[in-house]
Parts: sequence; C-alpha cells; structure tokens
Amino acid sequence: MDKFTNSAWFMRIVAFALAALLFISINFEMESDKKSLGLSTAPEISTETIENVPVEVYYDRENLVVSGVPETVDVTLKGAKSLLINAKNQRDFKVYVDLSDPAISMGDRTVTFKISDLNEKLVATIDPEYAEVNVQERVTKEFSVEAEYNSSLLEEGYTAGQPTVSPKTVKITGAKDAIEQISYVKANLEISKGLNETVNSKATVKALDRDLNKLDVTIEPSSVAVSLKVSIPSKTVSIAPKQTGKAKDGIRITSISVDPKEVTLFGSETSLEKIDEINLPVNISKIDGDTELELDLNKPDSVQKMSLGKAQVKIRTEKVDVDEENAEPVVEEEEPETEQKQEEQVVEEKPEPEEEDEPAAIESKTFSNIQIVPVGIRDDQDAELESDVTSITLLGEADDLKKITKDDINLTVDVSNLDEGTHDVDLAVTVPEGVEWELDSKTVSVTITQKDEET
Repeated sequence: MDKFTNSAWFMRIVAFALAALLFISINFEMESDKKSLGLSTAPEISTETIENVPVEVYYDRENLVVSGVPETVDVTLKGAKSLLINAKNQRDFKVYVDLSDPAISMGDRTVTFKISDLNEKLVATIDPEYAEVNVQERVTKEFSVEAEYNSSLLEEGYTAGQPTVSPKTVKITGAKDAIEQISYVKANLEISKGLNETVNSKATVKALDRDLNKLDVTIEPSSVAVSLKVSIPSKTVSIAPKQTGKAKDGIRITSISVDPKEVTLFGSETSLEKIDEINLPVNISKIDGDTELELDLNKPDSVQKMSLGKAQVKIRTEKVDVDEENAEPVVEEEEPETEQKQEEQVVEEKPEPEEEDEPAAIESKTFSNIQIVPVGIRDDQDAELESDVTSITLLGEADDLKKITKDDINLTVDVSNLDEGTHDVDLAVTVPEGVEWELDSKTVSVTITQKDEET
C-alpha cells in the first residue's frame, strides 16, 4: 500500500481530480453571478396579447371624411418577458392608419395598420391586419328639423298642436354620399307617460335615409328645443239646481239660487256637444229656514275635468200655516174671501220694505275663452304662451254684470323684460269698475325664443 501511494502515478491522478473539482466550482459560481446581475445570455421569450388598442387615423379632416376604420384592434407582442410587461402596463405605443397623403384618391381602399413608439426588441402582430375604408369629400349642408312625438300618448279628450322647434335648422357635416342620402332630419320628443299638459323639452336630432336608417354624420347643434302645446276643448254651461225631497210642514221654498251660475267643462268635443247644463240636486227635506249650503257638483263620466267642484246654494223660505195651506184650494174659489186674504197679506208684508235697505246680492258671471295678449315683445324675439285663452269670473251686482261683455275684459302679459327660456308671468287684468274678478290661475307660462337671423 505504501509503495502505491508513493508512486508517481498516484500523485498524478490526485492532482488531476483536484484540478477538475476546482474548474467545476469556479464555473458554477460565475453562472450564478451572471443570473443575479441579469447577464444571462439566453433570456426567457414570451408572448402577450393586448386587447382594444385605440386606432388613430391621420388624414385631412377639413376636406375629407374617412369611414370603415375600426375604433380598436388587438396587438400581440413577442419578446423578453420583462419588456412585454412594461409595454402592456405603459401602453406607450400607437396603432395608426396613415391617409395623410394629399394626393390620395376618393373611394374604397384597403389600408394596413401600422405601429409606432414600440421597443425595437419586441415583435408586434396586429389583428386585424388591414381595414377596408372609404374616403369621401367632406360636405356641410343646412337642413330643416321636423319634430315628432307619439300621438297615442295623448290622454283621452286632449289635443295637441303642431310641435315647434328652435332652432328650426341645423348644419350637417359628413361624407358627400351620406349627405346625399339624407331624407329626414327628425327631433323625437321623448315622452314616457300620458300627455295632458304642454311640453317644453330638449330633443336629439337624427339624420335618416329614406328607409329611416340613421346616417353616420355630424349634426350641429346636436339637440334642439321642442315645444308641444297640449290643450283640451272646453265648454261653459249653466248650473241648474234641482229640488229634491219634500219640504217640512209649515215651510215653503220661495227660491233656490246657485253661485256661480256657470261651470266650465273640459273633454272631447263630441262629449261636450251633448251637455247643456249641470244638474245640482238640492235636498229640501231638512230645511227649517233660509239656508246656505256648499254642495258638490257631479262630474259627468264623459267629461275629463271641471273648472270647479263645488257651488254655493242659497235657499230662501217662508213659514205658512199648515191649515191655511191645506185650505188654499177652497179659498181660491171664493173671490171675496180671496180679496180679503190679499188685503191681509199686504198688511202682513208691510214690514218687508226694510229688506230694500239691505245691500244688493253679489252674483257672479263667468266668461270663457278670453284672449291673453302678450305686450312688449322685442323685435329679435318670439313669445309663445302655453295657453293664449282662459276663463274669468266676475263678481258684482246683477245689473252691473248684465251690461258686461267680453269686449270689456282685457287680459295682458308683459314680456318686455324676459330673456330666452320659459317663464311664469303674472296676468294683468282690466275689467269695468264696480266688479271683482277671479282667475283659475293668475300666471301664464311664456316661452321666449330668439328669431333666426336672416341670411
């Protein structure tokens, strides 16, 4: 054994083994250091797809219109993983279509998508690779706007006028082919419930072809103000008190009067034509003497609404002897006795002239469809009233009321200080002296719009 270990070959083998171990150890440490410093010579290659990348289009926007370019594309990147992560997070690259060449021809063409500002160590694939686009001359033309609404939403009995639009025209810009296809320019008034009052609202303008397909154009302004006047036919009829029941013994009803004497009904014209008066039943069975009552007016089923729901009823009575009342038919046959009774009646009624000193009874008279006149309109404005007629009730002595006609009543509304928009304005009322007046509403809605400038 000692002879083997002391031999030259043994020493050579041991030296070679130690040298091999030292070489392996040094190379392992160098590879570890390179990896820790990012100096690996074989980086990890990956792919990453970025969806919905916006597409920019470069072209002469003042004179051309380009259609057919998708708004977004998908981009697949390939390269080192660290670079991919940075590109995905930053999205600092651009996808574009270049149609900026001044010599570009009109019509259909195929264009490829390009990418810029991307790290040169990354490879990009765009999906789709190209697009079929159309290049047209840019044209601007003025069109009149027509407002529309769903007439089936009108509540029963109500009618609507022609909707008005402000401004009445819009400018539409788009490709020449698209402008030539425009057949209708509509502003649709969006209404979600039954129509029973005037509507003032904004409506979006749409350009449509002959088949009512929406066209891809630019509209200025994109929305307009639309006013739709909604009203309901009305008719003023008399209130007729109707006596019901039997008066108590010893009580005679001498008169029944109602205040006001008229009521305005609202509904369809066919329904109103059939109504000439509103009956007001007055039960006299519990009346003990002169009485004033407030009674409900019964609205006919065919009527949508009435200007008032109650009326004041005045009942005048006198007391009579029951036996005398029963004997009256016999007494009337004897002329002398009748004359005697008349004389007795005159004697009994002598104190009554004191009633002449009492103030005259106040009565009422209602006038319907009185015109409301706007005053103070500026030359550069238009004024539209939500309702240009109304009803007014005058209160006064009967003799004074009989002399008054519609021509004696003036209703005006001052619009001289109003800006553009819709306002509630007080009504100014002028009536003859000695009478009072009442209105259902002392204000009226007025819409002020600017007149279109002449071109």
